[in-house]
Amino acid sequence: MSYDVGAVRAQFPALRSGTAHFDGPGGTQTPASVIAAIGEAMSRPLSIRGAALPGETNAEEIVLGFRRAMADLLGADPGGIVYGRSATQLTYDFSRTLAGSWSPGDEVVVSRLDHDANIRPWVRAAERAGAVVRWADFDPATGELPPEAVGAQLTERTRLVAVTGASNLIGTRPDIPAIAGLVHRAGALLYVDGVHLTAHHTVDVERLGADFFVCSPYKFFGPHHGVLAARPELLDTLRPDKLAPSTDAVPERFELGTLPYEVMAGTRAAVDFLASLGAGSGADAGRRERLRSAYAAIDTHETALRLYIEKAVRGLDGVTVHSRAAERTPTLLLTFEGRDAADAYRALARTGVHAPAGSFYALEASRHLGLGDSGGLRVGLSAYNDTDDVERLLTGLSDFLR
Repeated sequence: MSYDVGAVRAQFPALRSGTAHFDGPGGTQTPASVIAAIGEAMSRPLSIRGAALPGETNAEEIVLGFRRAMADLLGADPGGIVYGRSATQLTYDFSRTLAGSWSPGDEVVVSRLDHDANIRPWVRAAERAGAVVRWADFDPATGELPPEAVGAQLTERTRLVAVTGASNLIGTRPDIPAIAGLVHRAGALLYVDGVHLTAHHTVDVERLGADFFVCSPYKFFGPHHGVLAARPELLDTLRPDKLAPSTDAVPERFELGTLPYEVMAGTRAAVDFLASLGAGSGADAGRRERLRSAYAAIDTHETALRLYIEKAVRGLDGVTVHSRAAERTPTLLLTFEGRDAADAYRALARTGVHAPAGSFYALEASRHLGLGDSGGLRVGLSAYNDTDDVERLLTGLSDFLR
C-alpha cells in the first residue's frame, strides 16, 4: 500500500488556496479533523474539570485524552505530559525552576545548533544563578554536532545540557542517545528541543534518554501551543512558582490557570490524524503502533522529495545548500551567490510558493555558518507536499536565478 499524498492533501482546507507550502518548519497547515475537534469541544458543555456535571466531565475527558495522545506520540508517561503556551514558554518556566537549585560555579551546556528557545532561557537562568555557560559547536562544513563536541564541555560541575533533536535551520539530527549517555554519566540532566524532530520522525523519549523533551503540535498539524514530556517522578522533585490554592499534583502543578480544553482536543485529533497516515498497521493496532507506521511512510515520502530537490538544486549555478548532515530532516537551507535570500523568498511568493527566508530564531547557528543574522532561504517539506509543489519551487528558483 503506497503513500497517497493526494488523499492526504484533500484533508487540508487551506491547501485549496493553491499555495505551495514549504514553510512547515514554522508551522504546518491544519487538517479538517483537527478543526472539527476544536469546534466540537466548544460546542459541548465545558466547565472547570470535575465529575458531576456534563461540562466538568467533558473537560476532564479532554485533558486526559490529550495526555494519553501525546504520551503515545512521544513514547512517554501520560502523567508526565505538561501543557504549555509554547515550547519557548515551557523552557523559560523550567529553566527558572531548575536554576533554583544551581550554585555559583555550576555549569550549563548549550549548543550553537539550537533554536534560541533552547539557548537563551538557559543562558539567562545561568546568569541569574552565577552559573557558567559552556558552548558545544557544530561543524559548519558538515552541519554535524557529534556527541564528543558535547562531551568535551562536560565537567563534574555540569548541571544541565540543552540540545536540539533536529535543527530547525539546517535539519541536522544529532545522535541524542549517545549525547544522553555522556550527559548522564556526568551526573547532569538533558533537555531536548524536539520541536522540529517530532514533525518528521518517531520519538521515543526513553530511548532518546531525554530527561525533558519539548515539542509544538502546530508543527505536526495541531493547534498552536507547546508540550513537555518528562518522567512524573522527576517532575515531582521540582517546585515551580504557582498559586497557593492550585493543585500540587503532577503534571498540573506546572500548568497555570484554566487549561484551553478546545486546544487540547485539537491536539488529540492531530495525533489521531497522524496515526491514520500509516500504511502498515491494521485498524486493531494500537495508536502508538499506527504512529510508527505513519512516520515511516511520511519519512519515505518526504525523503524522496528532498532528494529530488537536492539533485535539481545542484544543477543551479550559484546555489549553496547548507543542509549536509548524514542524518537530517527534509529541511534545506539555501543561499545564493551575489543574491539576497529574501529576494528569492519574494520572487517565489509572487508565484504562490511559500519558502521563507531568515535565520528563524536559530541565530547562533546562522552566525556559525557564516551567514550572519540573515540566514538563508529555508525549504521545509511536510507530509502534504507533492511533486507539483516541488516543480513549482524549482521553476521559481530557476526563474529567480536567470
